[in-house]
Amino acid sequence: MKNSTFAYRHIIWDWNGTLLDDKWLCIHSINTLLQLRNLPEIDESKYDRIFRFPVKDYYHDAGFDFSIEPFEIPAMEFTDIYDFRKKECRLQPGAVEILESFSRLGVSQYLLSASETGVLLDMTEHFGISHYFKQIKGLDNHYAHGKSDLGMELMQSIGAPADSIVMIGDTCHDKEVADILGVRAILLTHGHFPVDRLISCGTLLLNNLDELKKLISQS
Repeated sequence: MKNSTFAYRHIIWDWNGTLLDDKWLCIHSINTLLQLRNLPEIDESKYDRIFRFPVKDYYHDAGFDFSIEPFEIPAMEFTDIYDFRKKECRLQPGAVEILESFSRLGVSQYLLSASETGVLLDMTEHFGISHYFKQIKGLDNHYAHGKSDLGMELMQSIGAPADSIVMIGDTCHDKEVADILGVRAILLTHGHFPVDRLISCGTLLLNNLDELKKLISQS
């Protein structure tokens, strides 16, 4: 690893699905809300088809009727259900190893997420990985409206040329954010978007973090 010529000196990591394996909990949480409203549940196949940002559109596709209740009500209920079980989630296989590998290379690492900042701080401390990140940037609410503005703030904080920065995520939204920031995106297929949706993003796809580790070791 010491001899790697990895092209990027700064990595912006997404959290949910990319480093944290929480897809199962997201499906469980949305189904709990649907059950409470006597609405049909979704399976993983439907989740793969409809999950997207802004999540209000995803909720609509899942069956919620915002003429009956505002989006903020199920959004907060989702957060309560998710938070109750979030520490049952595990990191994606190889997450600690890849963070350590980049740390040894002297690459600066950052966390950028549509999750609430307090949750990110709590979870990274829980997994013992908070020290790998120079900065953890999340939202100040639970509604997951987006993270482009946060990303722009982070870019200013990093203060490095865009071609020295790469964003690693698991959804087309991460590619959209990377495009806004003017940086390259690498997307992992083990998260919240299936490979058939990620292909349309037109960027490098990797199946898992082990493939990313092999990529940097071969650089």
